[in-house]
Amino acid sequence: MMAAVRKGPHYPVPLPAMPAPGGGVPRRGRIPGPAVAALLSVLAALLLAGCGHKASRPAEPAPRHWPQVTPDNPAAANAVTLRALSLVGTPYRYGGNTPDSGFDCSGLVNYVYRDMLDLRLPRSSRELAAVQGPRLAPERLASGDLVFFADGGSVTHVGIYVGEGRFVHAPSSGGTVRLDRLDGYYWRDHYSGAKRVLR
Repeated sequence: MMAAVRKGPHYPVPLPAMPAPGGGVPRRGRIPGPAVAALLSVLAALLLAGCGHKASRPAEPAPRHWPQVTPDNPAAANAVTLRALSLVGTPYRYGGNTPDSGFDCSGLVNYVYRDMLDLRLPRSSRELAAVQGPRLAPERLASGDLVFFADGGSVTHVGIYVGEGRFVHAPSSGGTVRLDRLDGYYWRDHYSGAKRVLR
């Protein structure tokens, strides 16, 4: 016995009837048990293969050891560090320079140093990178130092180092002020140096 001919673009020819597990012809619209099991096995294999595929984002490297360096001015560095950490979660806003308006990267730096120490710093990340003061090797970073990041050789971003390889900054991509690691896959590749402004 033949199954009814299905009309339409997907089935232009008659489909032969498949024998049911116990013999005979299956009821119309039902797939036999062994065919369902085989189909499910194939689908499960495909799903498992897809689960093992990772996104193209590079893996985070193992964190390196960051020596604990005593700041030149421990009281000022502590005040800056605690204030910067208290602002984590504040919304990002281009041109922003207060907790109420939000911050961009250099606005955050300016606010923290002005609020805690009445220290007036240049407004842009590029001007901050040109501030007078010693350039520091990564192993000499102390809390309160400024860390800079470049794109194509030009400084485009700044943050406040808070110790143990971490810094507070206002990245546009995150939407809020946040705490990140210098070892992070993006930051390690764009790190361009540090300056000490607290003495």
